Amino acid sequence: MFGYVTTNMEEMKIKDYRIYHGFYCGVCQDLKEDHGQTSRVTLTYDVTFLGILLTGLYETETKREEHFCAMHPFKKHLCLRNQWTAYAADMNVLLSYYNLLDDWEDEKKPVPLILASALKKDVKRLKERYPRQARAIETYLQKLKACEQEASTDLDRAAADTGEMLGEIYVWKEDVWADTMRKIGCAMGRFIYRMDAYEDIEKDAVSGNYNPFMTIKDHENFDSECQNMLMMQMAECCRAFERLPIVQDAGILRNILYSGVWAKFASVYNKRNKAGENE
Repeated sequence: MFGYVTTNMEEMKIKDYRIYHGFYCGVCQDLKEDHGQTSRVTLTYDVTFLGILLTGLYETETKREEHFCAMHPFKKHLCLRNQWTAYAADMNVLLSYYNLLDDWEDEKKPVPLILASALKKDVKRLKERYPRQARAIETYLQKLKACEQEASTDLDRAAADTGEMLGEIYVWKEDVWADTMRKIGCAMGRFIYRMDAYEDIEKDAVSGNYNPFMTIKDHENFDSECQNMLMMQMAECCRAFERLPIVQDAGILRNILYSGVWAKFASVYNKRNKAGENE
């Protein structure tokens, strides 16, 4: 379900991309050191955004390192690491574990189950370290399962549940910034769920998997209806973000919020319409 909170490379400055990629690699390195090599395959752009957001908010000192990796075996590359890249890595493991189990239950393919099994030991430790966040994910999955079993036609229900869950992930602790961070996470979660439902609508129509957009997929203006929903969620997310006193790497964050997510939407939209033309 994740992978929609990314950059628009065409609109990003080279120096900003180097920093963004450095944070991405930093989260990846934290995954390797704290959770083992296998966990690295679960890394998403979404948690990289969270790591950069928390770094800018709390203005934490960041270590600059250089590492080789499987993707860059011949040249060391920049890794930016701090407590927020470590937190992002921890949240990535929690989210991935439960997402993989959900994929296994839906499709019964072995790979998600194998990956989930590799993360299980670490998840037990993370649940003890982050009880509020872990409880939010588990509660969310229960609500989502009920929504799917009831085949709910409520377009807002599952998206709202996703937002509520991600809001708790975005809140590191209950401090002066908690309310705003929770609002950003809630809006982002609703956006992510709806983007995923929009991208998967045709596949779900064939497989029979639950998708709240199934009731409107044949509307003449289906694409624009979905886009309007997504714009409302991202506008809410951006309004909350602009209330934060973030200066460090604000350009990167705005690239993602104001451009990157829409570049992703455009990619999905073009893919859907190209497939429709070929039918």
